Amino acid sequence: MTNQRIEESDDQVSAQAIDAPQYPVALAKTTFLITGAHGFIGAWIVKRLVAAGARVVIFDAGADARRLRLIMEDSEIAFARAVKGDVTEAGALAPVIEEFGVTHIIHLAGLQVPTCKNNPRLGALVNVLGTINVFEAALTCGISKIVYASSAAVYGATDEDRPLTERDPPRPSTHYGAFKRCNEANARVYYLDSGLSSIGLRPLTVYGVGRDFGLTSDPTKAMKAAVAGRPFHIRFGGRTDFLYVADVADIFIRAAMSDLTGANVFNLHGETARVADVVTEIESVLPESRGTITVASEPLSIPPEMDDGAIRAALGPLPRTPLKPGVRDTISRFAELHREGRLDTSDLDQ
Repeated sequence: MTNQRIEESDDQVSAQAIDAPQYPVALAKTTFLITGAHGFIGAWIVKRLVAAGARVVIFDAGADARRLRLIMEDSEIAFARAVKGDVTEAGALAPVIEEFGVTHIIHLAGLQVPTCKNNPRLGALVNVLGTINVFEAALTCGISKIVYASSAAVYGATDEDRPLTERDPPRPSTHYGAFKRCNEANARVYYLDSGLSSIGLRPLTVYGVGRDFGLTSDPTKAMKAAVAGRPFHIRFGGRTDFLYVADVADIFIRAAMSDLTGANVFNLHGETARVADVVTEIESVLPESRGTITVASEPLSIPPEMDDGAIRAALGPLPRTPLKPGVRDTISRFAELHREGRLDTSDLDQ
C-alpha cells in the first residue's frame, strides 16, 4: 500500500502512513473485546489494534475470518484470541470479559439494512437486545465505557442541503436506522441510571477492502470489479460522505482510549464527493476499466454530508484520508489478492 495520509487540525494537515497506526497513549497493557470482529469495520479494528501492540479478543457469532485474512497475515491474526459467541444470549459476554481481563469494549455486532428490512424481529433482537446485553455485561464486570457503532442512518431522508450536526433531529426511515437510534437512547439511560459512559459513532459510506454487503458497499465492489475486469453498476448516485475504513477503525480506537464520560454520540465525516467521482478515480488507476462502471441517478435516502466538528473538538485531530489515495490503496490491495488468486468476486453478482 502507499503511504499517503493526512491528519487534519483546524489550520494544518500532516502526512502519515496509512498502515502505521499512531495513538496518543500506548496500547500494550490494554485488552480490547471487539464484538462483530469478523465484520468489515471490526476486522480493520483488529488489524490496527494488533499492529499497535494491544491484546485483542474477537467475539463473533461466526467463525469465518475471511475478512481478517484479506488484510492481515495468519501470523498477525494469531495474536488475537477468537471466541465464538452470540450477543443475543444474555450471559455470553461477562465470562469472556472476566476470563481475558478485558479493559475496553468496542461493540460492532449487528445486522445491516437489508437484513433488518427483511426480518425486523431478527434485526431488533441482534441490534437492540444484543446491544443491551453488551451494556449489561459491562456493568456486571466493572467496565466504565463502551464504544459502539451507530450510523448516519439515524437521520433518514432530509431536504437539508448542508452538513448535519448532532443538533439535527434524527428521523430514521429504515428499521436499521430506528434500531441504531434506539441504541443511542438506551446508552443515555444507562449513563443516567448507572453512570456507564459510552460513545456512539455515526459513519456514513465506509469503503475499503472487506466491504462486501449492503447498498453502500457498491463503491468498494466497483473497485473490486475493475480489478477483476468485470462490469459493475453502483445502485445509488448523487453525493455522499466517503470514509476510508482505516480512518474509521482508528477513530473507534481513539474514542475507546479517550477519557470522555457521559453518553456521547458523534457524527463522522470523511470526504463528501459524487459517486461518479469514485468512478473517475477508479478509471485513473485502472484506465482499462473506463466505461465498465455505471452509476444510478437516485441518491441515498440519507443526508450526503455529516459535520464532525463535535468529535474533533472532543478528541482532537482525527485521520482523514482523501478519496484519491483511499481508492488507490483499496485497488492496490485488491490487485494483490487477485495476483494471489484470493480475490473472491461472488459478492459482485447483484
